[in-house]
Amino acid sequence: MLIEILEMEETKAKFILRDTTPAKANALRRALLSDIPKMAIDKVEFHLGSIDVDGKDFESVTPLFDEIIAHRLGMVPVPTDLDLFNFQKDCVCGGEGCPNCTIMYSLNKNGPCTVYSGDLEPLGSPDFRVKDEHIPIVELSDGQSVLIYAHAVMGTAKEHVKWQVANGVGYKYMPAVTVKSSANAKEVAASCPRKVFDIDGKDLIAARPLDCILCNSCVEVDGGKSVSVQGDDKNFVFSFETDGSLTAEKALMKAADLLSEKTKAFAESISDITA
Repeated sequence: MLIEILEMEETKAKFILRDTTPAKANALRRALLSDIPKMAIDKVEFHLGSIDVDGKDFESVTPLFDEIIAHRLGMVPVPTDLDLFNFQKDCVCGGEGCPNCTIMYSLNKNGPCTVYSGDLEPLGSPDFRVKDEHIPIVELSDGQSVLIYAHAVMGTAKEHVKWQVANGVGYKYMPAVTVKSSANAKEVAASCPRKVFDIDGKDLIAARPLDCILCNSCVEVDGGKSVSVQGDDKNFVFSFETDGSLTAEKALMKAADLLSEKTKAFAESISDITA
């Protein structure tokens, strides 16, 4: 199984997965969706009562239930260093929470204002500031305030979607588009919803074959006399995005590593059974 990178940006990637099978391609898709660990806010502590700010009293109350605010904070992408943090269950602190497994944030805002994800202040390194600072959390009126301490820990999407790194993960068979005749060039080019074809003079050209979605609209124009389209079940075009907690490159590398570890563990289990 080989990976040929087509696009690699901060939070999205597109690549070709070569010399493999649909089962292995789907295994990589599932690893990207549910197996990659990341940090996410899992525990939120709310201050209750009044808060004195420069002689003015604010009430620690918001228009939303605390549970809704906690859920919104849980979905905020938290920057993750997989070499720095452990799962709480595997940490030396025994799950109590320490710098090896937990990132602490504080949030202290007074109305009237809109509270955004960027108002979360990491208690420690500024490197742990959330990636997307413009996610609205709650609107505060005059006299309202919110004082929160939030704990981010490591998890995977198998436990909750807030720990899901990659989204929009999809793949398709590698399109094989062959032009056989240019007799109906204009009709064939116009029929393609993804604008795969160009016309050079009178010649029909498959200029962007990777954009083909295998819908066969071009084939239906004249029953396949001009064009043939097939999907290669040994090569796949993959694409996905991340929420920003990990870069697309790190997410892909981690998914590949996890898939390799699972394959080795499965092979060892089979060897033990047959031994």
